[in-house]
Amino acid sequence: MFLRIVPIRRPSGKVDQYVRLVESYYDRGKIKQRTIANLGRKELLAPHVDRLVELLRGEPPKTTGSWEAKSAAVWGPTLVARLLWEELGFPELLEASGKRPQAVSLEERAFVLVAHRLICPGSEHALAQWLETDYVADRRGERILPIWKENGRVRVDHRFLWPWYRTLDELIQRKEELEEGLFSRLRDLFSLQPERVFYDLTSTYFEGEGPEELAQFGYSRDRREGNRQILLGVVMVNGWPIAHHVFRGNLKDGETVQRVVEDLEKRFGLRRVVFVGDRGMVSTANLGFLWSQGHGFLVGLRRRRSPEVLEYLCQAQAGCWQPCAPGSNDRVCEVPGRLPGQRIFVMESAERLAYEQAMREAAVSKIREELEKLAKRVEKGELRDPEKIGAAAGRILSLHHGHRYFRWSLSSGRFEFSQEPLEEEKLLEGKYLILTEEKHLSAVEAVGAYKELSQVERAFRKLKDVLEMRPIYHHDPRAAPGPCLCCRLGLLA
Repeated sequence: MFLRIVPIRRPSGKVDQYVRLVESYYDRGKIKQRTIANLGRKELLAPHVDRLVELLRGEPPKTTGSWEAKSAAVWGPTLVARLLWEELGFPELLEASGKRPQAVSLEERAFVLVAHRLICPGSEHALAQWLETDYVADRRGERILPIWKENGRVRVDHRFLWPWYRTLDELIQRKEELEEGLFSRLRDLFSLQPERVFYDLTSTYFEGEGPEELAQFGYSRDRREGNRQILLGVVMVNGWPIAHHVFRGNLKDGETVQRVVEDLEKRFGLRRVVFVGDRGMVSTANLGFLWSQGHGFLVGLRRRRSPEVLEYLCQAQAGCWQPCAPGSNDRVCEVPGRLPGQRIFVMESAERLAYEQAMREAAVSKIREELEKLAKRVEKGELRDPEKIGAAAGRILSLHHGHRYFRWSLSSGRFEFSQEPLEEEKLLEGKYLILTEEKHLSAVEAVGAYKELSQVERAFRKLKDVLEMRPIYHHDPRAAPGPCLCCRLGLLA
């Protein structure tokens, strides 16, 4: 074996010399040569030539001095994320590059943001710390490193942050095009059959005021009523998220349905689907819209404050029940709807039934104890003002839905309470009601399809807990939806 110097001309015209380890061998009586290893550029290896020669001669290694690793960056997770990124076709969908020849392309910048959410979730400020520990390179093989600069509590230089903020803007501008391309890719890879579309909403909150109009106070699924929020709607087909929508934080769930369905028709070309949604999506206007557009629906019904639901439950008691699956304790019964063509499925979950019964018994016991204490205070004369007595009773009954179980009265300075009949409560416990007009759907199939809506709920848990979508710190209305998009793209992995 011997060393060979090979000149290689670069596109710029510069000639670099590379060192190769070459071996001679016989082949059919002729001497031939083959390359064993490429050792690198000559000028970099020059200080180590003598040692290379010694190693080639088989001499034992010499231990001179001490060795210390300058860095030990993490490679593996980023390589896996890159493989998934390329498999889903992101490079082709985001192949637009920067305006300057040396600029990092949108596809490369987007990959860094999504991989960060997938591997070590955090904000754009936290991205800098991640790039210090994980080796993330651009297409030229050059490592992307943060720029640090102390500025009060902020340690990241603005020159590093602004390109990533700009990346969020660019991604949002191409959101629709990106989702359409991903849907085509997923349809080809996994043979998606978009017969049923699953849709649900969640909320995510802001630290600070958030962008005007978009960030509003509303019903918080995160129990952050004091924070402004936005609503995030996710559309899934066969377990894959194909689209998402960002709405202002005080919008009602049912007000988003028509916009989502119109978007599915326009961008994805879905002519007829069965829309699967929870109880918040049900309204006469929404069901009428789906029917007018030729779509089907499979939606849950609200259990309380509806005389129709009580009628359906009473009919189901005397109806024909069947197990939801072989060996399962869950069961379902079909009853006729009020309108022609409507079908109602009453499903009873054994697990939910036991849970709600236990919750009711615990609530009744605790509320009775508190009401007895209040009655003794009134009897002893510690509390005499009727308004204060009523306020105290109201506070007690507001706990654990006490208004469902007890009634109270105040007569001649005597506080009395009684437990309401629980027939209706017991009738509701463990029950779900599903409404549809699909003629060829059996009761068991309807329950199975509605249960698949839990896929969206699992996706929300991954978005919030695994990918850490919350909270959002942006106050620019253009950038605020950006973290939602990055998390949603990470969800595909």
